[in-house]
Amino acid sequence: MTDDASDGYRTIHDLAGDERPREKLLQHGPAVLSDAELIAIIAGSGTRGENVIDLARNLLDLHGGLGGLLRADAKSLQRTRGLGPAKAAQLAAAIELGRRMPRIDAEARPLLTSPEAVYGYLRGRLQGRSREELHILCADSGGRLLGTPTVVPGSVHSVPLRMADIFREAIVLDASAVVLAHNHPSGRATPSPRDIELTREIAGTAASLDLRLSDHVVIAGDRYVSMKREGLLGA
Repeated sequence: MTDDASDGYRTIHDLAGDERPREKLLQHGPAVLSDAELIAIIAGSGTRGENVIDLARNLLDLHGGLGGLLRADAKSLQRTRGLGPAKAAQLAAAIELGRRMPRIDAEARPLLTSPEAVYGYLRGRLQGRSREELHILCADSGGRLLGTPTVVPGSVHSVPLRMADIFREAIVLDASAVVLAHNHPSGRATPSPRDIELTREIAGTAASLDLRLSDHVVIAGDRYVSMKREGLLGA
């Protein structure tokens, strides 16, 4: 019998506790999980020679990412190796719930048309954080929140950014605009030169995707700065 580890294969049990999707979600919340990790929790288990995270990644690749997966039906899901009828039904049910979310009464969704509203919505989530976090909020044409914020965790002084992380949900949700907010654990809400540079780069990428960067709010305790209000979003 061959040793799976010798082939570079790791089961989900070989991962450190904070690398396992379920434990990671319970400890840090669902927003920090990747698309593949969230799908892995729904799928539950992988197959011999392929752990559940690899199965989820293959599923995303097969359908061209989360957007393609949202258009898949139960029968097409079953064509993925490792997804039998039960797992395909679970995933199809989760996808359908995602499709129904935009139908929720618009008035029940937070309005994000002012920095005060963004600050009020996120203040409690960012209060007391010792590390920076970037919160990405997608909005419809009326400025109301779509879905749930995407959270990109960082270090004491910075957040590692990829454009794909910023715009993935906006594209899937067919959003009209994106609002960014991040915290400064230092207690100073003034945007850094790097904050300004990255924000302008993000605004340019948003425009190329037919999206609008509505604002980038820097939050530090009971203070906040709107980069839009300060004229820092660029042309």
